[in-house]
Amino acid sequence: MSRTTLDTPPGTPAAADVPLSHGLKQRHLSMIALGGVIGAGLFVGSGAGIAAAGPSIVIAYAVSGLLVMLVMRMLGEMSAAHPSSGSFSAHAERAMGPWAGFTAGWSFWVLLCTAVGLEGIGAAKIVTGWLPGTPEWGWVALFMVVFCAANLAAVKNFGEFEFWFAALKVGAIGLFLVLGVLAIAGVLPGTDSPGTANLADFLPHGGEGLVIGLLASVFAYGGLETVTIAAAESENPVQGVARAVRTAMWRIALFYIGSMAVIVTLVPWDSKAVVEQGPYVAALDRLGIPGAGRLMNVVVLVALLSAMNANIYGSSRIAYSLVERGQGPKALGKVSSGVPRVAVLVSCVFGFACVLLSYWRPDDVFPWLLNMIGAVILVVWIFIAVSQLRLRRAVERETPEKLVVRMWLFPVLTWVALAGMAAIFVLMAREPDTRVQLYSTGAMTLLLAAAGYTRQRLLTRD
Repeated sequence: MSRTTLDTPPGTPAAADVPLSHGLKQRHLSMIALGGVIGAGLFVGSGAGIAAAGPSIVIAYAVSGLLVMLVMRMLGEMSAAHPSSGSFSAHAERAMGPWAGFTAGWSFWVLLCTAVGLEGIGAAKIVTGWLPGTPEWGWVALFMVVFCAANLAAVKNFGEFEFWFAALKVGAIGLFLVLGVLAIAGVLPGTDSPGTANLADFLPHGGEGLVIGLLASVFAYGGLETVTIAAAESENPVQGVARAVRTAMWRIALFYIGSMAVIVTLVPWDSKAVVEQGPYVAALDRLGIPGAGRLMNVVVLVALLSAMNANIYGSSRIAYSLVERGQGPKALGKVSSGVPRVAVLVSCVFGFACVLLSYWRPDDVFPWLLNMIGAVILVVWIFIAVSQLRLRRAVERETPEKLVVRMWLFPVLTWVALAGMAAIFVLMAREPDTRVQLYSTGAMTLLLAAAGYTRQRLLTRD
């Protein structure tokens, strides 16, 4: 049987998803899609990009945003046609074989579990700043227990947490944009318009700074894939994915590119506060709004907790899907009350182990782990693009009615996206800070691919 056929043999994702519940309502999925683009990377990581690129960070976010839009469109096309908790991993297996699904799935699982730990550490640092003397690890453990318990109980608990987290994030960044635009226009009481004074030095560090800003912006978009994973457990997976993908363009343009434009207009790019306090806090402090900076710290905390919750969910579903397709320990695939509880527990334990490594081995093992996941999101995007290239023709030939979401200008823009990813790899290889991430991620990907391919060959012989 051809790997690009749309028939569904035993063990494929369509069969795998049956035991999972469908407890996510459309309002959950809509808000996850809306708030999913507002991640900790935007609030926390964008400061370093602004310091490197200056006002040209807007260009960097626009370029990387266009790439992300293309990736989401490709993923949406495949996920609407074949909703699966395995998302891109399941699509890669269908397109290229079990080795591809194995590689994409387990590398992403490592990324999500590690991110759970990193976000827990970030959230704990904020809380210990408010309550000095309390142990960071204790706060991380508390957050982990809360979100692990929520994800163990029922998928609707994950949906409720994300619904309210996303609502707060969307409301906060919407208010930020309104205040920022009013201040730039000079109509916000008590503030003077900065005009274009802060935009004069548009490329302060030349092309090299723009490259660093571009690389920083690419990785700030991580987390958009969660909505295609969650869609498989919603009331109407196809409609949910289609709606989320079709609104991705304005969400990225408004939340990412729009907020970057507001920040660099209001605050000098070389202000130390941009990195030390975070760009959003620095911008609000510049406006002189009492308590606004502290309020934004609350929003950043919510963004980190939201990311923890989403990554525990996403990692458990990816692991579950892999096991159901025969690509992992069977124990991880055990489902109780519609929830893969063993997968949830293992993902949380891995995440907390990463936290402990940050305390026990901060100079060797922990940095190695961070470098290993540094470019995983790009590897996943490549699997998505190649899978879409291979599966689109098969869908058109066998089940054209399933193409409710279509990639724009196929296959031209798919190849453009692949070229963009290749260019980012080249840029990473040129920068000392990202070169080690590229090589470390490459080594992990090659090891997983070799293991997956060897396993595939052994099973074929049997």
